[in-house]
Amino acid sequence: MPAVRKIDLMPPELRRWLKEELERRGFGDIVEITEALNFRLQEEGLELSIGKSAIGDYSKALKDQREAFAIADALLSDMDIEAEGDLHRTLMQMIATSAVQMIQHVRNDDKHLDAKELMSLGRMLKDLMASSGMREKLLDDERKRVAREAREAALDEAQQEMEAIASEAGLSDAAVTTLRQKFLGLRT
Repeated sequence: MPAVRKIDLMPPELRRWLKEELERRGFGDIVEITEALNFRLQEEGLELSIGKSAIGDYSKALKDQREAFAIADALLSDMDIEAEGDLHRTLMQMIATSAVQMIQHVRNDDKHLDAKELMSLGRMLKDLMASSGMREKLLDDERKRVAREAREAALDEAQQEMEAIASEAGLSDAAVTTLRQKFLGLRT
């Protein structure tokens, strides 16, 4: 088991400060940030010192994470919910293909399945299926919203049309109210 990173030993508020400071400085100025962080650690009375390489590695990981999120956001923002379903199906096929290839490779070499790889593959498949379920719920919610808005627009249009006809016909307010309640299901 790998050793715990010193950054993970810091209090959450200092980790948050470090993250914000690295982002503010464009993930650069590692030496200055390291000095400022170690000064803060000392002020807090913590017997912990973080090196420049640890801050540099953390900065690179944060920058890579930000870039990955930006790429994913750009890809998914251009995609409608229907197209996202095609992406999920493709990813499921890729994972299934990888599982079959992994099993064939193990059989050909007369070895046993590596539990870590199999577990990792299963986790990816599970996460993808959960994501697909969320996508289906979003799609269903969007369909319901569009249908509700269409019903409301049709009802508004029918009400306006009815009021115009009632006005032309010289119907009383009581007659208009009765029409609203009986034919449109509206309450006044």
